[in-house]
Amino acid sequence: MSGVVSGFTVIFIVVAIGYVLGRTGTLGEHAVSVLARLVFFVCTPALMIVSLSTNDLSVVFSPTLAIAAASAATVGAIYFAAVRLIWRRAVPEAVIGALSSSYVNSVNLGLPIAIFVLDDASFIAPLLLFQIMIYSPIALATLDLTAIDASRRGSLWRTVGTPLANPIVIGGLIGLALSLAGLHLPDAVFSPLDMLAKASVPLALLTFGLSLTGVQVFAKGATPRRDIALASVLKMTLMPLTAYLLARFAFGMTGEALFAQVVIAALPTAQNVLVYATRYGRGEILARDSALVTTVASIPVIAFLALTLA
Repeated sequence: MSGVVSGFTVIFIVVAIGYVLGRTGTLGEHAVSVLARLVFFVCTPALMIVSLSTNDLSVVFSPTLAIAAASAATVGAIYFAAVRLIWRRAVPEAVIGALSSSYVNSVNLGLPIAIFVLDDASFIAPLLLFQIMIYSPIALATLDLTAIDASRRGSLWRTVGTPLANPIVIGGLIGLALSLAGLHLPDAVFSPLDMLAKASVPLALLTFGLSLTGVQVFAKGATPRRDIALASVLKMTLMPLTAYLLARFAFGMTGEALFAQVVIAALPTAQNVLVYATRYGRGEILARDSALVTTVASIPVIAFLALTLA
């Protein structure tokens, strides 16, 4: 338990520093964008290469992959069906809401929690690959078919294939290939990659802290409050519960392994959802506010999981 508390303390301190930097404007108005791009295009791909190339492939193709996929698909489908059948929401908004209720922040908070709380970054690799290589293409294909005019619509292959050009996915595929082939990078190549990989987590946390400044949620008359509330409740309650039931009874997990699966499911909504919403011009406020609400809610939820399962 002391390790969990210590891990969260490290995370919160770095996030708080990022928030202070954002409030004071120390890094300038474009700090969030610049740091986010550095983490996304450089540091996290390096982390994927380093962590996957030095781990056995069984770490990736493990029960974590099945649990992450099943819990996300279940919760997302429940949200989509509820808002379509009961509130008659349009398909694009329903898709964005479904992602908001089930798409995990696996980089900004997932990696730090895996490293500092679970003491194993490999827990995040299966989740990253599932979300970016399977979940995102399905959602983007649906949005491409429903959210924009046919005259402006790109090819289905381009829509589905775009996530595969994600630098994090490319880094993951390189790491998997090296592990599969049993190859080890020369020290002259591995050392700089390892250096960049170690910068991924602190920079991601600083970026997250910076992004929390100046955001207002549940603005009266300007936000879909019911949709945000439903997505947030499903994300922070049903998804961890689904992961618990799958891990405990379908895979027989107990102790630390069970705790890790439930904590991963209890991570907040990823900022990727807002990126997708902005790209298609549908459900931006829903994605933004769900991410912020679940981020705040994840603190007591994960603390409760630590007390009961760790």
